[in-house]
Amino acid sequence: MHNTLKNEKNINMNNGKIKCYTNSAMLGDNWPGIQLYYPPVKYAPALGIYEDLSQASARMKKHAYNTNAHTLIFDLEDGCRQKTMSRDLLRLELPALRKVNPNVTIAIRANSFRTDEYELDMQLVSDMADYIDVIMLAKAGEAYGAAEVRDLSSFLLEFNPNITIQPIIEHPKSLKIAPELMQYSTVKHVVFGIHDFSKAMGIHITPENWMDELQFYMNQLMFEARIAGKGVIGGVETLIGANIMPDSYLEPHDVRRWLDLHGDNESRIVYKHACQEAAMGLTGKQVIHPGHIHLCKTAYTPSPTEVSQKVRILKAAIEADALHGGAIKFEGEMLDPPMFGKALQTLLRAYALRAITPEDKDFALQVLELLPAQVIRQNWPYGVLL
Repeated sequence: MHNTLKNEKNINMNNGKIKCYTNSAMLGDNWPGIQLYYPPVKYAPALGIYEDLSQASARMKKHAYNTNAHTLIFDLEDGCRQKTMSRDLLRLELPALRKVNPNVTIAIRANSFRTDEYELDMQLVSDMADYIDVIMLAKAGEAYGAAEVRDLSSFLLEFNPNITIQPIIEHPKSLKIAPELMQYSTVKHVVFGIHDFSKAMGIHITPENWMDELQFYMNQLMFEARIAGKGVIGGVETLIGANIMPDSYLEPHDVRRWLDLHGDNESRIVYKHACQEAAMGLTGKQVIHPGHIHLCKTAYTPSPTEVSQKVRILKAAIEADALHGGAIKFEGEMLDPPMFGKALQTLLRAYALRAITPEDKDFALQVLELLPAQVIRQNWPYGVLL
């Protein structure tokens, strides 16, 4: 991505062998995190008409430029009726958006492969390649199989080799060939498109219980992605609450207190789902309401207190020379190498979601340098070992 850190070389001795690491590559790229669906040109129910270009531009400057989401998704597929005007808007606004908010990841949700609208989307991508980080391919693999990702990868290489692809799994056909879709280096994360997928399966899902209703298929996708070393982005929530949690709330107990005192039922359900997805190791979540951005961030991102505790666990393991084998007693609990690996994963997750201090990042790198390559791959498949 555009904000990948510069590489730093480091030489480390391990069992008499020299291993050469690229520190930033060991950590991998930033994760998609919380992805906000942003409609380029929006329907105005009060007026009964769509925005014109100037109105859409003014709204984008007011909201999109200042978003606190990790990723902005500009949907040109199912959620977009005024496709031509939406592309014109993106040509107009993306350069300024990149300048004003350089840390946000910009994603384009393209139409199905080789449709007429897809070709127009690719013309937009070729024109604005310097301002786009991700292409989300709708209904990936349904028509032409894994060749869709292959051809799109080749196309992007011509304009910007740093653009990645996020195939959206929206049909059992796509789930069946998921390993093939994930074989390309341009694919770092895949999206579970729960609504189209459930429609294709004939499963009636509910906003409150969709995770239970699609759990089997989500587990299948996560299994294949973990083998391939790819991430999975969770389902988009359709519930829209009225209350917005302040950005100053970071600790789980603060979030629970706010939900008890001020949260509505919709916020509680969205937060519960986000916590479940984070516990399963998902690398991102899509939301359609700005009020859910920080709420889901707190669910996905390790809190400062949690990061501090994991640092203390790893320091205790290193001090006892138990990182490679052995056990320690920590705060009344017996911990061994698998638990140390989970503690390390917490630090790396905080890094991937842009929520780690420079000191904790440096410490995580020190721990990685103490581990054999195979152990690093077991704990963190998202980085690269050289």
